[in-house]
Amino acid sequence: MPTAKQTFLYGLFFSCIAVLFWGMLPIALKLSGGFADAITLTWLRFLVAGVILALWQWLRGKLGEFRALKRKDWLRLCAAASFLIVNYTTFVWSLGYLLPGSAQLSFQVAPLFLALGGVFFLKEKIHWKQWLCFAMIGLGMLIFFHPVFGQTNKSTIWVGFAIVQVSAVCWSMYALLQKSLFKYLGPSNIFLAIYGYAAVVMLPFTTPSLLLTMSSQDTWIAAFCCLNTLIAYGAFAQAMRYWQTVQVSASVALSPVTAFILTELCVANNWWPDSISSSHADTLSLFGMFIVIASAIGVQLISARIQRQAQQPLAAASKQ
Repeated sequence: MPTAKQTFLYGLFFSCIAVLFWGMLPIALKLSGGFADAITLTWLRFLVAGVILALWQWLRGKLGEFRALKRKDWLRLCAAASFLIVNYTTFVWSLGYLLPGSAQLSFQVAPLFLALGGVFFLKEKIHWKQWLCFAMIGLGMLIFFHPVFGQTNKSTIWVGFAIVQVSAVCWSMYALLQKSLFKYLGPSNIFLAIYGYAAVVMLPFTTPSLLLTMSSQDTWIAAFCCLNTLIAYGAFAQAMRYWQTVQVSASVALSPVTAFILTELCVANNWWPDSISSSHADTLSLFGMFIVIASAIGVQLISARIQRQAQQPLAAASKQ
């Protein structure tokens, strides 16, 4: 049984791993644009992750869970997979218009879409403090992108921003469908089914021959993109074992900051200068980024507090 200090350190370690790998991912995805299109790369990521996860689940004897699924459950799995396919593909596509850090930051509206989905489909309620945080996220986005208003290529940047919003909406729909499947399947088997479905459905739209012409550097980048999802989500799952959900969610909200720092590190060391460029963010833009990150963390903290308050009457009643 780990001590309180060990529990904190384990949670911190795995959270940092998840944030680091999610911060590196958009940089690697942007680099992949030089040797593979978004659909082919996404298919490769799903295929590799599916094969590794299938082997892992088979060794653990967890594949039997699928026998209990009914037709409607399989339909939900297919729908969740379809939304995740669009989420992955559109995010890669957006990197043709946005810098890695900007794309990560733009994706922070996903909690709003997820909350709205909870309202419409699960009849959940949104507290006014949560609405305030969502409004602050929107304000922070406008402040962050304020230099765009005076640029001649602003239409290109707004196209990238719009694509990220499509990606965020699809991720939210996937998350809602995944939540409805937790009573039948574990998270690993849900991912396994999604990866397998995506690998089959996306194959006719891919160009695998592009992967045969990759250089050694391209191969390493593609391998990193494939393994990143498994490592990041694996670290995220481990962090959830040691930290409360709100702690992990708040730390993950720092991924855009990590992406910005890593992007500037690449620029400072002149790594991949043809693909990676500086954001040249001014003080006001950085302030906007701070508002977005702080508001995203605030949503998690407020949600956790509301959940605890809702559980207190139930806990008191059970003791009587």
